[in-house]
Amino acid sequence: MIRVLLFWCLACLPAAAATEDIVAGLSQNRVSITADFEGSEILIYGAVRRTAPAPEGQLHVIITVEGPSAPITVRKKDRTAGIWINRESVQIASAPSFYAIATTGHLKDILSETENLRHQITIPRAIRAVGISQQAGNAPEFLEALIRVRESEDKYRLSERSVQFTQATLFRSDVVLPANLTEGLYRVRIFLTRDGQVVDRIERQINVRKEGLERFLFNLSRDQPLIYGFLSLLIAVVAGYAASAGFRLFKR
Repeated sequence: MIRVLLFWCLACLPAAAATEDIVAGLSQNRVSITADFEGSEILIYGAVRRTAPAPEGQLHVIITVEGPSAPITVRKKDRTAGIWINRESVQIASAPSFYAIATTGHLKDILSETENLRHQITIPRAIRAVGISQQAGNAPEFLEALIRVRESEDKYRLSERSVQFTQATLFRSDVVLPANLTEGLYRVRIFLTRDGQVVDRIERQINVRKEGLERFLFNLSRDQPLIYGFLSLLIAVVAGYAASAGFRLFKR
């Protein structure tokens, strides 16, 4: 009787769905900003691990690298009497200092809007701008302007079809971090999608810190602002005197 009951319970269980998950790593998880720092390149690599045969539908990978977020005020300038002055402004609650997206295909084809809303993957979704419509009548234009400016500064980047997928399970992508990085923890997210739906996701971190002279000056400006200001003034005076002396010597 017990065996029959056990068999009946097992038969009522749903068949195990084919599962796919990500195994991934980074070429480095620490970036040091020094006096001669010119940027860094991070290799993001991984594989798709399966416990059952692959289901129907093409598999895709989306990688995002997100820098520390902070509030920002976006202002609009209008020309009045020949002078450009600030008119309207919008306070955005939180915007990433850096945001890069790399994909295996066109983003609109491999990610549904529902999944994008849930995981906040695209650049507009990564920016928290709730309530800006109450601050200005044309609030979406402020958000578009912020994205446009940061794209021109190479702080926001979308690189479609830049993730290499080989042997249907291995993938890799190189993400370039610019020289003007903000110090802090950078979040790396890797999404596995099929038919626009997120199958699995994994998260890693990159620690970006100032080192050496850059670190010393940064700490000094925060901990001892008076000393930092005095040293800055002293360096400016010495540099000006040296330039003047060199110019007089050159004239002779």
